[in-house]
Amino acid sequence: MMKIRKFSWAKFKKNKLLALGVAICTFLLLTPMLHLPARGAATSTKIQFVAPNWVAENVKDPNLRILDVRNLPLDYIDGHLPQAVNIADTAFRGPREGLPVQYWDNQKLGQIFANSGVTNNNRVLVYSDGRDVLGATMVAYLLERSGVQDIAVLDGGYKGYAAASATVTKEFPKYKVGRFIVKDNPAVRVSLSEVRKLIGKKGVTFIDPRPADLFQGKENLWVRNGHIPGARNIPWPTFTDAQNPHKLKSLDEIKQILADKKITPADDIIVTCSTGREATLQYVVLKHLLGYPKVRVYEGSWTEYSTQSDLPVATGPEQVS
Repeated sequence: MMKIRKFSWAKFKKNKLLALGVAICTFLLLTPMLHLPARGAATSTKIQFVAPNWVAENVKDPNLRILDVRNLPLDYIDGHLPQAVNIADTAFRGPREGLPVQYWDNQKLGQIFANSGVTNNNRVLVYSDGRDVLGATMVAYLLERSGVQDIAVLDGGYKGYAAASATVTKEFPKYKVGRFIVKDNPAVRVSLSEVRKLIGKKGVTFIDPRPADLFQGKENLWVRNGHIPGARNIPWPTFTDAQNPHKLKSLDEIKQILADKKITPADDIIVTCSTGREATLQYVVLKHLLGYPKVRVYEGSWTEYSTQSDLPVATGPEQVS
C-alpha cells in the first residue's frame, strides 16, 4: 500500500523561499554578463601610415574616402589617386578670436568634411605632396579630433606613390555630399589655460618641432621669441626621410631620437609648434605609431602663447636635465 506523506505547510514555505533565493542569486550573477560588450568591441581611433600598395588593395572599398590635401589645384588636376577629392589643407584654418591660422570651429570643420564626401563612418586616407607631410598629418589629426575612427596617411605622399608606378588618374570622382556630425574629442588637445598649469610640472614634457633658430629665439618673428621653458626641441624633419619629407624614418630610428631627448612613454607629452600644424606629425607618430598613451597638441602654439605677456619665455638651446 502506497504511503501518503502528510503535507507540511512550514516545509513548503521553506522550500519555496530556498528556490526563490536561488533564482534571485542566479539572476544577479547572470545579469551583468548580459551587458558585457564583446571582446574587442570597444572602438578607438587609429591613424596609420600606409604604403602605396595599400591603396590598390583598398581603393574599391565603398566605405573608403580619399582626401588629396595638396594646396595647388593644378597639381590635383594634372594627376591624383583614383577617387581622391581635393581639399587644400589651408581650407581648414583661418582667423579666429584675433589670431591668424587657427582651426575653424567644429561646425565649419564638419561642413568641409561633408562637402568632401566624408561621413562619420567612413575610413579616410589622406595624402599630400611638396615640401612637407604636415598638411596630411594635420588633416588626419582633425579627422580624429572630429570623431573619425579609421584614418590613414599615405607614407611617401603623392611623390612616393607615383614613383611606385601606382595608378593615377585625371578623372574627377563622382560622390555625394556626406552627412558629417563632429563628435568633438577634447582629449587630443590642450588649451592655453591648461598650458599655464602644466609649465614646469613634474612628468610633463613639451616637445617643440620648430627649426632651432625659431626655438632659440634667434629670429625676430613673433611679438616675443623663444620657447616654453623646459621644452625639448625636435625639429619635425628629423622624423622624415632626407630625400622625401612625406616618408617616415623607421620607428627604431625615431625611438632613438626620443631616447636621446630623454622622452619616455611615461611622460605627459604636449606638442607645441608655430601654428598647431607642425605639431601634428609628432602627435600622430608618438600616439598612434609608437603607442605613447598620453600625447596632446597645443593648437594655439607659439602664435597664441607669444601674445601672453605674463607667460615665461626661454631662449637659447634647450636645457635637458
